[in-house]
Amino acid sequence: MIMLLCISVALVAGLMMTRLFKRFHLPDVTSYLIAGVLLGPCIIGRLGIPGVGFTSFELVDSLQPICDVALGFIAFAIGSEFRLSSLRTTGRAAVIVGIFQAFAATLLVDAALLVLHIFLGDKLPVSAAITLGAIAAATAPAATLMVVRQYKAKGPVTDILLPVVALDDAVGLVIFAVSFGAAQAMETNNANIASIIFEPLLEIVLSLALGALLGWVLTFMERWFQSNRNRVAMIAGFIILAVAMSMLSFEIGNVHVKFSSLLVCMMLGTVFCNTCGSSEDLMGRADKWSAPLLTLFFVLSGAELHLDVFTDLAIVGIGLMYIVSRSLGKYLGAMFSSRFAGCSPEIQKYLGITLLPQAGVALGMASQVGALGEIGSTIRSIVLFGVLVYELVGPTLTKMALTAAGDIKPKESKPAAVSTR
Repeated sequence: MIMLLCISVALVAGLMMTRLFKRFHLPDVTSYLIAGVLLGPCIIGRLGIPGVGFTSFELVDSLQPICDVALGFIAFAIGSEFRLSSLRTTGRAAVIVGIFQAFAATLLVDAALLVLHIFLGDKLPVSAAITLGAIAAATAPAATLMVVRQYKAKGPVTDILLPVVALDDAVGLVIFAVSFGAAQAMETNNANIASIIFEPLLEIVLSLALGALLGWVLTFMERWFQSNRNRVAMIAGFIILAVAMSMLSFEIGNVHVKFSSLLVCMMLGTVFCNTCGSSEDLMGRADKWSAPLLTLFFVLSGAELHLDVFTDLAIVGIGLMYIVSRSLGKYLGAMFSSRFAGCSPEIQKYLGITLLPQAGVALGMASQVGALGEIGSTIRSIVLFGVLVYELVGPTLTKMALTAAGDIKPKESKPAAVSTR
């Protein structure tokens, strides 16, 4: 009962917060995150009233399956951005920008934190600096997609933005694999570099293969049903199946095999949108069905943010350096790479700002650094600090950038009624 109460309170609080912040013209996703922070264990949850807030981070973690499924729907929707008909115009530029801006963020964060290492010494070792640089490459697709949906953004920046965000997951995994392998080698004498680099690459290949297989099966089975309601139910079932299968992990010899749910669901959406004739209409209906799930996802994301990271001034200082250098890397990387790819001036000027949000993928990477011991704890704290800032500020910056680029059209005010008296 307590869990159901928490879910209902989270949904209602998230929706009510959008009404409260509407006058400030903030995106709904920011309102959901703020509602989650207020309901979380650090504020209202600390009162210990069951059902009113999340009384512990363990309670928030127990609802992780909901977040996993919500991310599956988000990744599935982003997969539709790889429709071959649209990639003919944006595909080359998206690949160039997606790869270059990720490397630019990594290199700039590495450089900034290595300079900081000179002054802080063991407080920020080289292994932590290069690991944080790798995590900086990741961009959160969820917040970006929610802003695009809420304001019905459409235009050149939006067209290239979603494919670039989708590519970030794969590029980020590769960069993290190499950097974390080097960091582990610095801290231990038992690090198997070949295994550390090979396993993430295998994860990417297997995830894409599994998603493609499920996409073909979904397209084949969709033809058995004529009702849109039944076909949308089948899409939801396959997304949940993809998320469940992504949780599989096993050993083959000395190699640990696992899958990325984001990549699996992304590939599921990509194959489905390119092989099913009615995919555009069906995916639009599936998006509407998933709306309450996505609201709950962002409220839970806010609830799991640890506000106690602000109590360590060293972490705050390193975190600020991480945020500033990553933001510069994303902005400058996107600007120069889009200029090289021959993109429009609007893309060159505003795309980098829309790539700042960071959450799930970065937190997933941070959760893997436990092998570095105390240094791993420092890395997690810095990433949590960055996520807290990026998730609260990033969606608003994305909205402002898309509005300035002309992709979000201002609502026209209705003319006042003329009296006939």
